[in-house]
Amino acid sequence: MAPRLAGHRRRTAVTSTPALTDRSWREPSDHQRQGMASDVVLDMGWGRLVFGQTFSDLAGIVDALRAEESGERDICIYPRDPHVLVGLAPDELFIDPSYTYRLDLHRYRARAELIRGVFVRTATSRADMVAINELYATNGMVVGDADVMWSNHRTRCFTYLVAEDRRTGKIIGTVTGVDHTLAFDDPEGGTSLWCLAVHAQDAPPGAGEALVRVLAERYVGRGRAYVDLSVLHDNSGAIALYRKLGFGRVSAVCVKRKNPINTPLFAARPPGLENLNPYALVIAEEALRRGVRVQVTDAEWGEMRLSLGGRTVLTRESLSEFTTAVAMSRCDDKRVTRRIMERAGVRVARGARATAEDLTAASALMREIGAVVVKPARGEQGKGITVGVKGDAALQRAVQHAAQFCPDVLVEELVAGDDLRVVVIDREVVAAAVRRPAEIIGDGRTTVADLVRTTSRRRERATGGESRIPLDDTTVEVIDEAGYALDDVPRNGERIQVRRTANLHTGGTIEDVTDRLHPDIAAAAVRAATALDIPVTGIDFLVPDVTGPEHVFIEANERPGLANHEPQPTAARFVDLLFPETRRR
Repeated sequence: MAPRLAGHRRRTAVTSTPALTDRSWREPSDHQRQGMASDVVLDMGWGRLVFGQTFSDLAGIVDALRAEESGERDICIYPRDPHVLVGLAPDELFIDPSYTYRLDLHRYRARAELIRGVFVRTATSRADMVAINELYATNGMVVGDADVMWSNHRTRCFTYLVAEDRRTGKIIGTVTGVDHTLAFDDPEGGTSLWCLAVHAQDAPPGAGEALVRVLAERYVGRGRAYVDLSVLHDNSGAIALYRKLGFGRVSAVCVKRKNPINTPLFAARPPGLENLNPYALVIAEEALRRGVRVQVTDAEWGEMRLSLGGRTVLTRESLSEFTTAVAMSRCDDKRVTRRIMERAGVRVARGARATAEDLTAASALMREIGAVVVKPARGEQGKGITVGVKGDAALQRAVQHAAQFCPDVLVEELVAGDDLRVVVIDREVVAAAVRRPAEIIGDGRTTVADLVRTTSRRRERATGGESRIPLDDTTVEVIDEAGYALDDVPRNGERIQVRRTANLHTGGTIEDVTDRLHPDIAAAAVRAATALDIPVTGIDFLVPDVTGPEHVFIEANERPGLANHEPQPTAARFVDLLFPETRRR
């Protein structure tokens, strides 16, 4: 009880003193500065927090921001006279287009019931910091130094919270808190919230709210006066959450440096950028960070013209002018791709050709090896593919389905193993990920059909509409094979696969395995890309174990989705290929 009483004394005293931060243009009095540390800068791992109200001289803030490390993002919060501060270095600084929201902890009321499916806890290891960084990368945020973050966390000044999915135990959210009283003896008794991030696809509803509430309640327990946060002016979803929790606007602002990371915040954005899909947008953002001019020529098609100096490159997502028509045609026709792989010494699955009128060779292959995969000889995004075909009637249906997308059909041996995508750019493996078919996770309350719809909506939001789980005959059939009906209620934590193929466009998920990829598989991917003579490609294998050498080639994609492979630097390597002079040394 002692800390709570002490906190009440602190809050009562604070209310009689004019706040330093609610009117950022006022000069703090000597009384307000008494006992407060000066020139306070905290290293957050991803950049530094510069507390402007602790500086007596604006020039000191300019010097502090000029010391920003490359690849990091420093933030000056609560600067006095921010317009004057920017005016001291207008070519270097800008006022961040964000709002500051404050939660008055005197008035905060805890939620009566727990948020289902989410468990919020304090980070307990450096491994948690690595998981936090993975969330940052997935959300397009600046990744921090895990060692710095872990060192910070071992002091009470910093609080790192993570949210776990109760069904899976996976970390799906994080938030960081800074206690201003412990940082610099803040006379206001304030705190701040930074880096709220949740996994867009995997996080249960309410994960963000749970993280904010737990952090606020930690600071209520310390007797602090308020929690502040900065949120971009157009982040309507986050603003709605903060308002729901009782946050209100205050006049404090943030000032940042005009660095490549911050370019989208202070430079005019190219028209049409907001209409790009995630696969084109990730490339556009990387190009803009490097000073490459981006002209959106067809947003719906994902087409852009990238220019630097007197040179221009036309791209459609990760497909560029650097990919020849011959290389593209080699990937487009899976029969041609197979022949090239065989000549290059890359193992391919046994196969046979088929048409709707002639199933002779395909039927013979199926009888010899059992289950097969039926796919159009040409096509993408998993359209027309049927996996696990057994029996002549099923084979005929699968071939007729594939023939709707291409009259020539390929029937291949069904090889057991994980679906592995290896991204090769400029003859170098940049990323590798295991793709898994769409699945749902039971919570003990919701029907299978509603879980499919909820998971699909989450996938759709996370990918800008690129990924969704269709509730069609195939989905119903797979669910039935798993022993469930659409109106059944699975047990809490039970996983049910609802699609056969791991295609991301039908709700598949992806797990980064770059650091675990066996050298033989990496070498096979590079050999395949070299044989195809293609600068950017996604090579698909089936592998029993990514850490072992065994692999079977499936197909090559001339336009791999680079946004699917964060935190690996796929977009950066792509822009390196197009404009090597911008490569960061």
